[in-house]
Amino acid sequence: MKKLIIFLFFLLVITLFVGFYFRYYSDDIVLGDRFIGVTILAVIFVLMPLFLYHRWKNRNVHDYMLTKDNINKMREFSEGKKRKKK
Repeated sequence: MKKLIIFLFFLLVITLFVGFYFRYYSDDIVLGDRFIGVTILAVIFVLMPLFLYHRWKNRNVHDYMLTKDNINKMREFSEGKKRKKK
């Protein structure tokens, strides 16, 4: 999965540069705009969801939510740090 994301990232960067090349250094402005637009859509709808799934697949979402228990743990942790500084 990680290699796929890296490969897709570099492929999309290359297509973005190709789009800018066609846009500014060629007479075919419409083709450059299409390359840029398809690249942006691929980043938003393909690369970003793959990346987010890869980063969050083995995590527990409840560890990152602000529940009463987690707020109490944060208070105890910060009070413990204050006591150690004194």
